[in-house]
Amino acid sequence: MRVGIDYSPAVNQQAGIGRYTRSIVSELAELDQENEYFLFYPSRKLNQEVFAPPKAPNFQRVEIPVSDQSLTALWFRLGVPLPVDLFTGRVDVCHFPDFTLPPIRSGKTVLTVHDLSFLVHPEYAERGLRQYLERVVPPSVAGASLVLADSESTSNDLMVLLDVPPERVEVLLPGVEPRFAPVVDEAVLERTRRKYHISFPFILTVSTIEPRKNLIGLLKAFSSFKRMSESPHKLVIGGGKGWLYQEVFATAKAIDVADDIVFLGYVADEDLPALYTMSDLFAWLSFYEGFGLPVLEAMACGTPVVGSDRASIPEVIGDAGLLVPPTEIAAIAHAFDSILGDEALAEDLADRGRKQAGHFSWRSSAKQLLSIYQRLASDS
Repeated sequence: MRVGIDYSPAVNQQAGIGRYTRSIVSELAELDQENEYFLFYPSRKLNQEVFAPPKAPNFQRVEIPVSDQSLTALWFRLGVPLPVDLFTGRVDVCHFPDFTLPPIRSGKTVLTVHDLSFLVHPEYAERGLRQYLERVVPPSVAGASLVLADSESTSNDLMVLLDVPPERVEVLLPGVEPRFAPVVDEAVLERTRRKYHISFPFILTVSTIEPRKNLIGLLKAFSSFKRMSESPHKLVIGGGKGWLYQEVFATAKAIDVADDIVFLGYVADEDLPALYTMSDLFAWLSFYEGFGLPVLEAMACGTPVVGSDRASIPEVIGDAGLLVPPTEIAAIAHAFDSILGDEALAEDLADRGRKQAGHFSWRSSAKQLLSIYQRLASDS
């Protein structure tokens, strides 16, 4: 079997879908030494430590000698068929893990759709990106041989919003990397404290700063929590700027607990396990998620979580955290107080969180994905 995989997200994006693509391809390389894989991506200089494809002999990197922008223009403006076979030869299955399916001339196609936030909550999306996704995602979904969703919630959205027949949708759960575990090396913890200037107890959230993440609601809930508890905790927000983020920073500056709000900016992947471990509580109060890797990673590191009760988030957290409506500021504040004011509850949730995170592994995801490739190839 010959499989083509669009590796563009892995070389273009450090977090999010980039990490998803690198993780599952890495596990495929560990799992399957028999079939041939062709990882194709637009021409660019790679950071070999972060973005380099696996070195397994049956995995070949295929650099397409045009830029990412030029490929997008060819695919979605001009409808030019993707010339993968010019570089890889014939493939039996081609997998596109980032929402869009370019025109392709032969073989079965697999498309991963991580969420439909641009349809469920268009008010929270940047206008240009929303218009692009509205234009290219529906025909991509319609044209794929099989559509993969990260959760039952996203699977249901695909069937309801884009009329995808149930037999053409399959849930492929993401996993959590083994490096996400409680950090016990005090030197690593101290190095992380110094790097981010953290010398205080804190509540943590990690996300791109954009409206859908409900950071304004989190800020208000934190303010309410501080008033009711007189807690020494600060709120630490890790993540880079996305879009429509100005109101978040304005709220943080104007709020009565502004001195207890810390923005870290982008957090390096290697620092995340220590940050999760050091935090006393992880908050994930998004209005909508297709899955939500950070909350899974936090649980794997033994951090109690408070999460939104919407979309896929309850699927990830299960009974291992406190679920609250993301619009109920008082309920969020009380959840914070319940965990931080009750050591036994915090320990119980930490234990349950580690067990819940153990149900998600990239190896299981890769085994399922390999089975999907084989099934589609046999039907060709």
